[in-house]
Amino acid sequence: MEKSVIGIIPDICDIERTMKLTEEYGVVFEYNDFMLPRQLDQTEECRRKIEFYRGLGRDRSQDTLHGAFLDLAIHSQDAMIREISRKRIYQSMEIAQELDVRGVVFHSGLVGNFYAPYYRKRWVEKNVEFWTRVLEDFPHREIYIENMFDEDEQSLAELGKALESQDRFGICLDYAHAMAFGDAKQIERWFQGAAPYIRHMHINDNNLKEDLHLPLGQGTIDWEQFVSLMRRYEVRASVLLEVAGEQAQRQSLEYIREHHIL
Repeated sequence: MEKSVIGIIPDICDIERTMKLTEEYGVVFEYNDFMLPRQLDQTEECRRKIEFYRGLGRDRSQDTLHGAFLDLAIHSQDAMIREISRKRIYQSMEIAQELDVRGVVFHSGLVGNFYAPYYRKRWVEKNVEFWTRVLEDFPHREIYIENMFDEDEQSLAELGKALESQDRFGICLDYAHAMAFGDAKQIERWFQGAAPYIRHMHINDNNLKEDLHLPLGQGTIDWEQFVSLMRRYEVRASVLLEVAGEQAQRQSLEYIREHHIL
Protein backbone atom coordinates (compact mmCIF):
# COMPACT_ATOMS: atom_id res chain seq x y z
CA MET A 1 0.00 0.00 0.00
CA GLU A 2 1.34 3.41 -0.97
CA LYS A 3 2.13 5.78 1.84
CA SER A 4 -0.79 8.14 2.46
CA VAL A 5 -0.57 11.91 2.65
CA ILE A 6 -1.44 12.66 6.28
CA GLY A 7 -3.06 15.91 7.36
CA ILE A 8 -3.53 17.62 10.72
CA ILE A 9 -5.75 20.51 11.77
CA PRO A 10 -3.65 23.67 12.12
CA ASP A 11 -4.02 25.75 15.28
CA ILE A 12 -3.92 29.36 14.18
CA CYS A 13 -3.36 30.43 17.81
CA ASP A 14 -0.32 28.17 18.17
CA ILE A 15 0.95 28.01 14.63
CA GLU A 16 4.61 27.56 15.58
CA ARG A 17 3.88 24.19 17.20
CA THR A 18 1.69 23.18 14.29
CA MET A 19 4.41 24.10 11.81
CA LYS A 20 6.94 22.13 13.85
CA LEU A 21 4.76 19.03 13.52
CA THR A 22 4.59 19.44 9.74
CA GLU A 23 8.38 19.53 9.61
CA GLU A 24 8.90 16.58 11.97
CA TYR A 25 6.31 14.26 10.47
CA GLY A 26 5.92 15.52 6.91
CA VAL A 27 2.22 16.23 7.31
CA VAL A 28 -0.08 18.75 5.61
CA PHE A 29 -3.03 20.86 6.78
CA GLU A 30 -6.79 20.45 6.72
CA TYR A 31 -8.23 23.82 7.69
CA ASN A 32 -11.16 23.87 10.13
CA ASP A 33 -11.27 27.67 10.41
CA PHE A 34 -14.00 28.24 7.82
CA MET A 35 -16.67 25.59 8.38
CA LEU A 36 -19.06 27.10 10.92
CA PRO A 37 -21.73 29.74 10.13
CA ARG A 38 -20.25 32.29 12.55
CA GLN A 39 -16.84 31.86 10.90
CA LEU A 40 -18.24 32.37 7.43
CA ASP A 41 -20.29 35.40 8.49
CA GLN A 42 -17.31 37.24 9.97
CA THR A 43 -16.04 38.53 6.66
CA GLU A 44 -13.09 40.57 7.93
CA GLU A 45 -11.91 37.82 10.28
CA CYS A 46 -12.26 35.28 7.50
CA ARG A 47 -10.13 37.45 5.24
CA ARG A 48 -7.52 37.88 7.99
CA LYS A 49 -7.20 34.10 8.42
CA ILE A 50 -6.89 33.52 4.68
CA GLU A 51 -4.10 36.07 4.45
CA PHE A 52 -2.44 34.64 7.55
CA TYR A 53 -2.29 31.14 6.08
CA ARG A 54 -1.19 32.43 2.70
CA GLY A 55 1.61 34.33 4.42
CA LEU A 56 3.16 31.26 6.05
CA GLY A 57 5.14 30.60 2.89
CA ARG A 58 4.45 26.87 2.83
CA ASP A 59 3.29 24.63 0.00
CA ARG A 60 -0.51 24.32 0.26
CA SER A 61 -1.03 22.17 -2.84
CA GLN A 62 -1.71 19.03 -0.78
CA ASP A 63 -3.75 20.79 1.90
CA THR A 64 -7.49 20.31 2.26
CA LEU A 65 -10.28 22.34 3.80
CA HIS A 66 -13.35 21.27 5.75
CA GLY A 67 -16.28 23.03 4.15
CA ALA A 68 -19.52 24.24 5.71
CA PHE A 69 -21.67 21.41 6.99
CA LEU A 70 -24.14 22.40 9.72
CA ASP A 71 -27.80 22.03 8.69
CA LEU A 72 -27.04 21.90 4.96
CA ALA A 73 -29.23 19.85 2.65
CA ILE A 74 -28.77 20.45 -1.05
CA HIS A 75 -31.30 17.64 -1.65
CA SER A 76 -34.05 19.36 0.37
CA GLN A 77 -37.50 19.80 -1.13
CA ASP A 78 -37.51 23.31 0.36
CA ALA A 79 -36.06 25.76 -2.17
CA MET A 80 -34.95 28.19 0.55
CA ILE A 81 -32.97 25.48 2.35
CA ARG A 82 -31.39 24.45 -0.95
CA GLU A 83 -30.39 28.05 -1.65
CA ILE A 84 -28.69 28.69 1.71
CA SER A 85 -26.98 25.31 1.42
CA ARG A 86 -25.67 26.29 -2.00
CA LYS A 87 -24.51 29.68 -0.66
CA ARG A 88 -22.53 28.13 2.20
CA ILE A 89 -20.95 25.51 -0.06
CA TYR A 90 -19.90 28.11 -2.61
CA GLN A 91 -18.43 30.25 0.19
CA SER A 92 -16.31 27.26 1.17
CA MET A 93 -15.23 26.62 -2.40
CA GLU A 94 -14.25 30.26 -2.88
CA ILE A 95 -12.10 30.16 0.27
CA ALA A 96 -10.48 26.95 -0.94
CA GLN A 97 -9.72 28.65 -4.22
CA GLU A 98 -8.10 31.61 -2.46
CA LEU A 99 -6.00 29.29 -0.31
CA ASP A 100 -5.23 27.20 -3.41
CA VAL A 101 -5.76 23.91 -1.55
CA ARG A 102 -6.27 20.57 -3.24
CA GLY A 103 -9.76 19.73 -2.10
CA VAL A 104 -12.74 20.41 0.15
CA VAL A 105 -14.68 18.07 2.45
CA PHE A 106 -18.46 18.34 2.82
CA HIS A 107 -20.85 16.15 4.80
CA SER A 108 -23.46 14.03 3.08
CA GLY A 109 -26.39 15.68 4.88
CA LEU A 110 -28.11 12.31 4.77
CA VAL A 111 -30.59 11.38 7.49
CA GLY A 112 -28.95 8.08 8.29
CA ASN A 113 -31.91 6.06 9.53
CA PHE A 114 -34.45 7.38 7.01
CA TYR A 115 -34.66 4.59 4.45
CA ALA A 116 -37.74 5.64 2.44
CA PRO A 117 -36.84 4.79 -1.19
CA TYR A 118 -38.03 8.15 -2.54
CA TYR A 119 -35.78 10.00 -0.07
CA ARG A 120 -32.68 7.96 -0.90
CA LYS A 121 -33.35 8.20 -4.63
CA ARG A 122 -33.80 11.97 -4.46
CA TRP A 123 -30.65 12.35 -2.34
CA VAL A 124 -28.52 10.59 -4.96
CA GLU A 125 -30.08 12.39 -7.92
CA LYS A 126 -29.83 15.88 -6.41
CA ASN A 127 -26.27 15.30 -5.21
CA VAL A 128 -25.16 14.12 -8.65
CA GLU A 129 -26.73 17.20 -10.22
CA PHE A 130 -25.36 19.65 -7.65
CA TRP A 131 -21.78 18.40 -7.35
CA THR A 132 -21.41 18.09 -11.11
CA ARG A 133 -22.15 21.80 -11.33
CA VAL A 134 -19.77 22.69 -8.49
CA LEU A 135 -16.96 20.74 -10.14
CA GLU A 136 -17.59 22.67 -13.35
CA ASP A 137 -17.54 26.00 -11.50
CA PHE A 138 -14.32 25.17 -9.63
CA PRO A 139 -12.22 23.22 -12.15
CA HIS A 140 -9.06 23.11 -10.02
CA ARG A 141 -10.53 21.75 -6.77
CA GLU A 142 -11.40 18.26 -5.62
CA ILE A 143 -14.55 17.50 -3.62
CA TYR A 144 -14.99 14.76 -1.02
CA ILE A 145 -18.34 13.86 0.54
CA GLU A 146 -18.06 12.58 4.11
CA ASN A 147 -20.29 10.19 6.01
CA MET A 148 -21.64 11.62 9.26
CA PHE A 149 -24.73 9.84 10.61
CA ASP A 150 -24.86 7.50 7.61
CA GLU A 151 -25.51 4.04 9.01
CA ASP A 152 -24.09 2.24 5.99
CA GLU A 153 -22.24 2.85 2.75
CA GLN A 154 -25.05 2.29 0.28
CA SER A 155 -26.06 5.84 -0.67
CA LEU A 156 -22.53 7.25 -0.70
CA ALA A 157 -21.37 4.30 -2.79
CA GLU A 158 -24.21 4.98 -5.26
CA LEU A 159 -23.15 8.61 -5.46
CA GLY A 160 -19.52 7.63 -5.94
CA LYS A 161 -20.44 5.26 -8.75
CA ALA A 162 -22.68 7.83 -10.44
CA LEU A 163 -19.80 10.33 -10.44
CA GLU A 164 -16.93 7.92 -11.03
CA SER A 165 -16.12 9.62 -14.33
CA GLN A 166 -15.32 12.80 -12.37
CA ASP A 167 -11.69 12.35 -11.34
CA ARG A 168 -11.96 15.24 -8.87
CA PHE A 169 -14.83 13.75 -6.90
CA GLY A 170 -14.71 11.11 -4.20
CA ILE A 171 -15.90 9.87 -0.86
CA CYS A 172 -14.30 10.95 2.41
CA LEU A 173 -14.65 7.92 4.66
CA ASP A 174 -14.74 9.08 8.26
CA TYR A 175 -13.76 5.81 9.88
CA ALA A 176 -14.66 6.98 13.38
CA HIS A 177 -18.15 8.06 12.25
CA ALA A 178 -18.69 4.71 10.55
CA MET A 179 -17.68 2.93 13.75
CA ALA A 180 -19.81 5.08 16.07
CA PHE A 181 -22.95 5.70 14.01
CA GLY A 182 -23.02 2.53 11.95
CA ASP A 183 -22.43 -1.07 12.92
CA ALA A 184 -18.80 -1.53 13.96
CA LYS A 185 -19.15 -5.28 13.42
CA GLN A 186 -20.05 -4.62 9.78
CA ILE A 187 -17.32 -2.06 9.07
CA GLU A 188 -15.98 -4.12 6.17
CA ARG A 189 -19.17 -3.31 4.24
CA TRP A 190 -17.93 0.26 3.87
CA PHE A 191 -14.86 -1.01 2.07
CA GLN A 192 -16.74 -3.62 0.03
CA GLY A 193 -19.13 -1.01 -1.34
CA ALA A 194 -17.22 2.25 -1.28
CA ALA A 195 -13.50 1.42 -1.62
CA PRO A 196 -13.26 2.35 -5.34
CA TYR A 197 -14.52 5.86 -4.56
CA ILE A 198 -12.65 6.63 -1.30
CA ARG A 199 -10.15 9.41 -1.98
CA HIS A 200 -9.89 11.03 1.42
CA MET A 201 -10.36 9.82 5.00
CA HIS A 202 -10.75 11.09 8.55
CA ILE A 203 -9.48 9.05 11.48
CA ASN A 204 -9.52 9.38 15.26
CA ASP A 205 -10.49 7.10 18.13
CA ASN A 206 -13.72 6.61 20.07
CA ASN A 207 -15.72 4.13 22.17
CA LEU A 208 -17.75 2.84 19.17
CA LYS A 209 -20.75 4.83 20.47
CA GLU A 210 -19.81 8.53 20.47
CA ASP A 211 -17.78 10.76 18.15
CA LEU A 212 -15.14 11.57 20.76
CA HIS A 213 -12.20 12.59 18.52
CA LEU A 214 -9.72 10.85 20.83
CA PRO A 215 -6.05 10.39 19.96
CA LEU A 216 -5.34 7.09 18.23
CA GLY A 217 -4.93 4.29 20.75
CA GLN A 218 -7.02 6.02 23.41
CA GLY A 219 -10.35 4.46 22.43
CA THR A 220 -11.58 1.03 21.43
CA ILE A 221 -11.25 1.12 17.63
CA ASP A 222 -9.27 -1.87 16.35
CA TRP A 223 -6.48 -0.26 14.32
CA GLU A 224 -5.05 -3.61 13.22
CA GLN A 225 -8.38 -4.26 11.53
CA PHE A 226 -8.19 -0.82 9.92
CA VAL A 227 -4.76 -1.59 8.46
CA SER A 228 -5.98 -4.97 7.22
CA LEU A 229 -9.01 -3.45 5.47
CA MET A 230 -6.98 -0.67 3.89
CA ARG A 231 -4.59 -3.23 2.43
CA ARG A 232 -7.18 -5.79 1.42
CA TYR A 233 -9.25 -3.25 -0.52
CA GLU A 234 -6.21 -1.30 -1.74
CA VAL A 235 -7.52 2.05 -0.57
CA ARG A 236 -5.26 4.89 -1.66
CA ALA A 237 -6.42 8.09 -0.06
CA SER A 238 -5.13 11.09 1.80
CA VAL A 239 -5.92 10.93 5.53
CA LEU A 240 -6.77 13.63 8.06
CA LEU A 241 -5.77 12.84 11.63
CA GLU A 242 -8.83 14.55 13.08
CA VAL A 243 -7.75 15.36 16.62
CA ALA A 244 -7.20 18.81 18.06
CA GLY A 245 -4.17 20.19 19.84
CA GLU A 246 -0.44 19.63 19.49
CA GLN A 247 -0.24 16.97 22.23
CA ALA A 248 -3.04 14.81 20.82
CA GLN A 249 -1.70 15.21 17.29
CA ARG A 250 1.84 14.25 18.27
CA GLN A 251 0.57 11.29 20.30
CA SER A 252 -1.46 10.06 17.33
CA LEU A 253 1.35 10.59 14.84
CA GLU A 254 3.66 8.53 17.04
CA TYR A 255 1.00 5.83 17.28
CA ILE A 256 0.76 5.76 13.47
CA ARG A 257 4.52 5.37 13.21
CA GLU A 258 4.83 2.71 15.88
CA HIS A 259 1.95 0.59 14.58
CA HIS A 260 2.58 1.16 10.86
CA ILE A 261 -0.99 2.29 10.32
CA LEU A 262 -0.49 4.37 7.18
